Amino acid sequence: MTQALYRKYRPKGWDAVIGQDHVVQTLTNSIKADRVGHAYLFAGPRGTGKTTVARLLAKAVNCLNEDPAQRPDNTCENCKAVNENRFMDLLEIDAASNNGVDDVRDLRDKINFSPSQGKYKIHLIDEVHMLSTAAFNALLKTLEEPPPHAIFILATTEIHKIPATVLSRCQRHEFRRVPVDEIVANLKQIVAAENLSADDEALTLIARQSAGGMRDAQSLLDQLASTGANITLALAQNVLGTATSKTVLDVIASVLDRHPAYGLETIHRALDSGADPRSLARQIVEYVRGLMLIQMGNIDQVEATRDVKQQMDAHAKSFSTADVLRMMKIFNNAAVDLRGGWQPSLSLELALAEVMEAPAESAPAAAPRPAPTVKVAPVPQKESPLEVKSVVPSDKPVIDSGSVIKAWKQIAASLPRTQANLSALLNSVKMIDVQGDALILGFASDVLVDKMNKPDQLEATQKALLDALGVKLNIRCIVTNAKGKIPANVPQDGMVATAIQHGGEVVDVD
Repeated sequence: MTQALYRKYRPKGWDAVIGQDHVVQTLTNSIKADRVGHAYLFAGPRGTGKTTVARLLAKAVNCLNEDPAQRPDNTCENCKAVNENRFMDLLEIDAASNNGVDDVRDLRDKINFSPSQGKYKIHLIDEVHMLSTAAFNALLKTLEEPPPHAIFILATTEIHKIPATVLSRCQRHEFRRVPVDEIVANLKQIVAAENLSADDEALTLIARQSAGGMRDAQSLLDQLASTGANITLALAQNVLGTATSKTVLDVIASVLDRHPAYGLETIHRALDSGADPRSLARQIVEYVRGLMLIQMGNIDQVEATRDVKQQMDAHAKSFSTADVLRMMKIFNNAAVDLRGGWQPSLSLELALAEVMEAPAESAPAAAPRPAPTVKVAPVPQKESPLEVKSVVPSDKPVIDSGSVIKAWKQIAASLPRTQANLSALLNSVKMIDVQGDALILGFASDVLVDKMNKPDQLEATQKALLDALGVKLNIRCIVTNAKGKIPANVPQDGMVATAIQHGGEVVDVD
């Protein structure tokens, strides 16, 4: 069986540890001065060297070399035993699967046994934050007063979950994320040693994708090396799922051209071909992030092929900075949104619809009547009067809009599971108003209006309204430019609510 690269190239000496000089210096000084502690806590992100340094410490304190400055020397019998995973006095315990009080009591009972091979018996407890409260309590006394031959090394990625009573009994060392340039340098050494062929741009992408974790970077390199091909930037992007696909370029083009139908067709075509919606959303976010970097003058930080960079440069000049930031936020929300599980395309569809919605200052008025301005002004003679500049239609509604609003969520939830798409559409309504026997529904974009304006959708909604409210309403869908939610202390069917629903904004409150 081929050995994984991160195990094959695990540092065997202090000088090979990357990115943790502050930890290494402290530990080597304590070894030289023969002032080794009895309990250590190694905390930091995954893959930054906590277990590696713990094994080095175990070797160093048991090394047979007479010169403390040379420990570990990797030549004595004890060092060789640790390197070959046969050193009986190094006990590694996974707290994730041994987190009960009985497991800690069993450890505590065995700790008094003398070492079999070396001077010290090392107890390495990985992911120690997974221990139960009772297990931590059982460990406390042992941590405070262990036998002289015992050393505890606790490792965790979530130090905030460690009780203060445990922290106070340990020497604490914080491991940092490894800088990108140091990860790249290490990957180049591995590439040379393994006779691989890899482009510098690809190695930089791997380093950045690993988020400061050396182990993750080496594992990604291992994955790419298994393809048997030259590790190019394009290959790395395809395997790691960060490639700028034609789908991403077409979606961005649809936004630039204000062509929502084409954008939706592009998304559906990609998803029908098996693309993961959240992965596609992340690719769009990464592309738009590249546009932001270019606009800020940092094109060198963009990992993309030459052709894609040229396209990105053109897009960066076509969009304003505000547009780019807005797109990035909206699609990023879609990338982490789990609500579209029953309809995989929904999050991306809503994101595209929101992006297509023109900013308030430049969007044309979509409501059938002018958007009023609502002002709550301080007047001494009266208590909080309202000044509403609007013309209220004279059509007497067959039911007040407040009753519809109160029942709306229940109506949407009453639909059968086979009409989940319609339920989602009803939940995305931004404005509800009744004029005569007409129910006016306001949506954020033309895309959502088009989805709702289908005979079967309208008929099903009419039936749900009739069942819930006992009234038959003709449904009319519009694009609304409502700027905010109705304040909690304002009646849902009052004049202020109507003004806000049609684009008005509360500008002052006394």
